[in-house]
Amino acid sequence: MTTSYGPTRRAVTQSLVLGAASIVSGVPSIAQGLPATSLKTPGADWDGVSGAAFRQADLEAAEARLVTMPTTSLMVVASGRLTYRYGDVVQASYLASARKSILSMLYGKYVANGAIKLDATMGELGIDEDDGLLPVEKSARIRDLLIASSGVYHKAGSPGDDPKTPERGSQQPGAHFHYNNWDFNVLGAVFEKLTGKTVFAALEQDLARPLGFQDFDPARQRMMGYQNQSRYLAYHLFLSARDMARLGLLMARGGNWNGRQLIPADWVKESTRERVTAAATGRGELGYAYLWWIPETRTGPEWAGSFLASGQFGQYILVLPAIDSVIVHRRAVTDEFAIARNRGKTQFYPQPVTASEFLKVADMIVAARTR
Repeated sequence: MTTSYGPTRRAVTQSLVLGAASIVSGVPSIAQGLPATSLKTPGADWDGVSGAAFRQADLEAAEARLVTMPTTSLMVVASGRLTYRYGDVVQASYLASARKSILSMLYGKYVANGAIKLDATMGELGIDEDDGLLPVEKSARIRDLLIASSGVYHKAGSPGDDPKTPERGSQQPGAHFHYNNWDFNVLGAVFEKLTGKTVFAALEQDLARPLGFQDFDPARQRMMGYQNQSRYLAYHLFLSARDMARLGLLMARGGNWNGRQLIPADWVKESTRERVTAAATGRGELGYAYLWWIPETRTGPEWAGSFLASGQFGQYILVLPAIDSVIVHRRAVTDEFAIARNRGKTQFYPQPVTASEFLKVADMIVAARTR
């Protein structure tokens, strides 16, 4: 079954992409087809702050907006260098749904080696619930779950779903976008079943170690959720802004890190291609790919091919491959709150930084680049 949600974002011509790529202080980007080994990546730490690629007055204007928001940190990486930071970029905290984009990154290696076949169905994989899945729900494929269009409307084992859940059996898999944590939690279980690795072990082995994460604590990563609603709980991650920026830079570079292909380049391209339009997601300006959001309304050359990891309360990784840049935003919450919320012990909702608010700050940062 082919998912069809109407026309996707208008393609930006290659000439515009190349024109934008040359703007960053004359530093070439991967968009210009240079070998990955010639591109700057951080070593044990990021290079010191250098605002040479940005107008200082414009960055100060962006900061004036940040101080009015519950932002706890923000980090801008341009051409592999730390260009601007705000707040505590070392503090590791709850990623919320930004975790889903990282799971998409982990999938790439195992799709490429054949361990994960995206057309495998829930029935073929033995995915079920204590109260049973419907026959139509068992026909959902892995790729349907990756675009939040499984057609499975069983209650999820963790909070954060869209509230208006369709009736079970009312939609064919792949035909209707509905942001349901059942899909995302099951994707973690499928990953573990087919690879023989836990999500957390794969994160450590496949990404954290080779990327040189500075603040990663394997023991802090944990499964959380409601034990009585679903067999499948959420795989929650706790990372720092500067480690999230390494993930973003890896994606901006097509999965290559210092000449080593950690994520297949084809998967980076496929997993960040818009599959569901913003009109179909109901998320304003954001379309959807394989667990990545697409800022559909940003059509300038700097935004060509851009994509976003988005987590509740204000956890974002914005990747801008056309200009070899990454913007990470955090609105940190305590571990205690994150655990209580995921166990259903509190309904408190701290003031968030919405995706729209974050993207307005990102607009200011992108506009501050020197020309």
